[in-house]
Amino acid sequence: MHLSQAILSIIIAAPAAAIAFSPSSSTLSRINQGHSSSLRRPPVCGIISNYNLPTDTTRLPQFATAEPIVNGDASTSPPPSKENTTPDEPPIPQIRLSVEEKAKTVISVCTSGTLCTTSTQDGIDGAPFGSFVDYVLDDGGNPILLMNEMSMHTLNIASDPNGMVTLFAQLGGKPKAGDDGSADDAPRGQDVSRCSVTGTVEKIDHLEEGEDLGIIRMRYSITHVYADQVMDSPRFAFYRIRPVKVYFVGGFGVSAKWVPVEEYRDAVKDILAEEATDIVVKLNRDHGEDLSLTATHLLDCCGDIEMVRVTNLDRLGMDIRVTTRGKRKNKLNTDEFRIGFRIPVMSVEDAKSEVLKVFQEAWEKGNGYSWGEEEDEMPGNDIPILKIAADALGSRK
Repeated sequence: MHLSQAILSIIIAAPAAAIAFSPSSSTLSRINQGHSSSLRRPPVCGIISNYNLPTDTTRLPQFATAEPIVNGDASTSPPPSKENTTPDEPPIPQIRLSVEEKAKTVISVCTSGTLCTTSTQDGIDGAPFGSFVDYVLDDGGNPILLMNEMSMHTLNIASDPNGMVTLFAQLGGKPKAGDDGSADDAPRGQDVSRCSVTGTVEKIDHLEEGEDLGIIRMRYSITHVYADQVMDSPRFAFYRIRPVKVYFVGGFGVSAKWVPVEEYRDAVKDILAEEATDIVVKLNRDHGEDLSLTATHLLDCCGDIEMVRVTNLDRLGMDIRVTTRGKRKNKLNTDEFRIGFRIPVMSVEDAKSEVLKVFQEAWEKGNGYSWGEEEDEMPGNDIPILKIAADALGSRK
């Protein structure tokens, strides 16, 4: 099959409304430039967004420098800058959200969590007491809770008005059964990001300047439908947590850091926050082969690959966890990688397009295709990739 016939077959096979051809899309642009492969795998995604990228986009280094992160202070990639590069080197791209953005995303996406107060009950006086609570955020990022005056956590707070509480929130939830009865593939437990907000609690008796109680009531009732039935009762009142400390954990064996409160307040949640979990589920469920190709040909994972999972996705890229069999018997090595998007995405469809471009280039590289005679013209060579943890989760089967 000639190149023109291959392109024509792609156009005919896909619905006309589903494909927006763009000079910036990696796969289609390589075809139009007449590179060496005469037959290509059709793009795995029909939607290619038009970013209007310049044709002379600088190729990015495949592996940016980073220290492996294993539970402790972890720095994210800095914003693009030429300060740490020589004139001949491109700046290291920003392919990871800041810790402040990650913390704000977790607290914003979650609408319930565990409130830890100090017990006043006889026999456990002074012990931590955890309660499940619902909340929303005000415009300053402060959690707002609707609490019953007779609840144990409310009584604990009332007994020590100047005391501290901690609100713990974690992405994910109980597995949901699919149509075939199987559980979904969303990351859960210690795999997911979580955040703890520690601060003082105040009853909202007086509104702050410019604050509207009606907006708080509406925001709460939209998020928690039962609230309309109880918020007018004299036994219920709104309380606000004023953060003093914020602690973020990115996942099991990945990263953890204290977040400055002011930076937490100023941060904005990720634009894909509400849809990221669903995208991750679909990638893990439907694209196992593509993920294996990515691990082998783009991440250069050696050894027998046991499992490849997407653990997170945001507007700047996705996190992938690769488990391989080690040299010792029954020894498993687990590494974490960050695959960055060439540009930040602005929608779910843009994110799908960028992810599937990565899969396309992994397939091309695995099948021996190239875009030119030079080594830096191999498929996937300009995808920014960061190894964020090396054998952090080594375990025995």
